[in-house]
Amino acid sequence: MTENIYGNTPPFLGAINGTTESTEDSDVLIYGVPWEGAVTWGDYTGCELGPKVMRLCSGRYSGYLPELDHIDVFEHLKLADMGDVDVVPADVIETMNRIESFSGDMWDSGKFPLALGGDHGITYPIVKALTERTGKKVGILHLDAHYDNMPHHDGDKYARSTPFARLYELDGVRNESLIHAGIHGPRNKPESGKFAREAGAKTVTINDIREAKDIRKLAADLYDQASEGVDVVYLSVCSDVLDFAFNPGGPVDGNGLTSYELLTLIYEFTKRGIVGMDFVEVYPQQDPTNVSSHFASMIALYALAGVVEHQKK
Repeated sequence: MTENIYGNTPPFLGAINGTTESTEDSDVLIYGVPWEGAVTWGDYTGCELGPKVMRLCSGRYSGYLPELDHIDVFEHLKLADMGDVDVVPADVIETMNRIESFSGDMWDSGKFPLALGGDHGITYPIVKALTERTGKKVGILHLDAHYDNMPHHDGDKYARSTPFARLYELDGVRNESLIHAGIHGPRNKPESGKFAREAGAKTVTINDIREAKDIRKLAADLYDQASEGVDVVYLSVCSDVLDFAFNPGGPVDGNGLTSYELLTLIYEFTKRGIVGMDFVEVYPQQDPTNVSSHFASMIALYALAGVVEHQKK
């Protein structure tokens, strides 16, 4: 048995404990970012518990996906769980610096990093570290109900509603290769679409996805747009791109993707070449059966199945 990451919490998906074992032979580095910054709606909170509960739920799963040509992900990739970023709940700036430093070490490894959030504010320091540690120009595929591109939330420039405003400002991100996909619903602010257009980022709404005749062809087209003029493409997935029927542990947004649609997009993206990814905004306290935390394992496995396919090519 692999040693627990901490307490009763095992490594994600049966990975080795990278905090106590060598990771030289590992291909994928999992890490948690148990951070929740400024709460944006009442008591709808608790996503800092996401990494722990996702790890606990992952113990039920193998790497075998019969629907994807009977692939067993674990036959091809070795996973290491690197533990959690040591966030400081009362200090936003220090926490952003710590996330950037920790994820920078993941990028230095040259392996595939997969971050478990935490709120969406974690994406900015992760991508900032990618651009600065590697010197590479980055395109981003952002799957979300919301733009998350507000200039600030009550003065906090690093809140969950702001990371893409900060990413627009990064020289290492090509805004024309930043795709906001799955956008829908009235929890977006009227100015959000304007901010995206002014930055040069592209918007693909839920209707654009739903009305596409071939979701796999659409995924290929979105990937081509995100990869144009850049060295690497990063994937960021917010749980609320899913319809709440499929995501009881996420924000309550209707008219979202089905689980099939989201998994298909993720697989089609990663099999074309993704440098790393995050999955954010799961709220275990709102989800007594932990459906959304369980689904994190499916997201990870479909993403890694795509990584395997990309390596074969």
